[in-house]
Amino acid sequence: MPLSAKSKEFKLLLVGNPDPVHVGAHLKTAAKELAINCMLADIRNADRGSELRRKIHWRLFGHRPTGMRRFNDEVFEACRTFLPNCLIATGLVPLTQDTLRRIGQLGIQRGNYLTDDPWNPAHKCRWFLKALTQYDAVYTPRTENVRDLQAHGCRHVSYVPFAYAPRIHYTEDLVEESMDLAFVGGADPDRVPIVSELLKAGIKVSLYGGYWNRFTATRSSACGMATPEMARRIASAAKVSLCLVRRANRDQSCMRTFELPAMGACIVAEDTEEHRKFYGPDGEIAHYFSNSDQMVQKVKWLLSNPQIRTRTRANAAAWVARNAHTYADRLNAMLANVDLAAEAVA
Repeated sequence: MPLSAKSKEFKLLLVGNPDPVHVGAHLKTAAKELAINCMLADIRNADRGSELRRKIHWRLFGHRPTGMRRFNDEVFEACRTFLPNCLIATGLVPLTQDTLRRIGQLGIQRGNYLTDDPWNPAHKCRWFLKALTQYDAVYTPRTENVRDLQAHGCRHVSYVPFAYAPRIHYTEDLVEESMDLAFVGGADPDRVPIVSELLKAGIKVSLYGGYWNRFTATRSSACGMATPEMARRIASAAKVSLCLVRRANRDQSCMRTFELPAMGACIVAEDTEEHRKFYGPDGEIAHYFSNSDQMVQKVKWLLSNPQIRTRTRANAAAWVARNAHTYADRLNAMLANVDLAAEAVA
């Protein structure tokens, strides 16, 4: 009989980033909420040295971090001493095919929550694609990757969307609307033209995240990075919050898809199959756009209709509250598909 994740003897090793905004941290908190004995191996330990050294090493050695070999030794040692029943890596973690094979020989089930598209040219690594086939289960938040992963030889592939973390993503009370439109996220090359259209239309835009100050069109709207606390206030303070997927990742939904409703935002989102699956018809939980003209029109309409914004915020908050979209829900779903934790969801 497989050992249930609800058993006191069950142990989980996460491999990810413990920074509060990353999935690794969210899953670590979720494990605590589920009373799972959990340890986290910090992937930041795999990339040490100066920024220049790390960039050179990344380019010359096939997107390998500087301390990859040492990190693999550390993770294997953690497996040997902690003896988890299951290891779940988050995204493009620097674990090699050989290390994962050795971990499997210890009787440890290996899963990967594939938060990025491994065929995105910005991320693609030969060593990681080889390592993928060693995982007992791969979970992807993008439907576009399911067939790719199956064709690649991954043993068990499941669609597991992103989620929100209740301790971080919630509505800030008593915050007045003080900005027109806000976006929290990095300045991906395909996002800059979208935001530029809003600015050309005379809409006041506040941009939080990396690299917006590098582009002439968006530099004056760049507001720097946003902490989780700031992101909550921004969602409440912005009359409209923009939800953009990462096209280079072939996303149809993203982390903000779930975080924004949890923080009570009035959402204008890219019109995708997954957004409609989660949010339902246009105008209830989110307002969709398929092109720039439609986006500008929707935003201007919402800016002039405070009652619609209030209703949209309330619908979004109610939707996320009544559905199972927390990281604890996602962790339960992942563990239910790993052999040693097949009874995780009873």
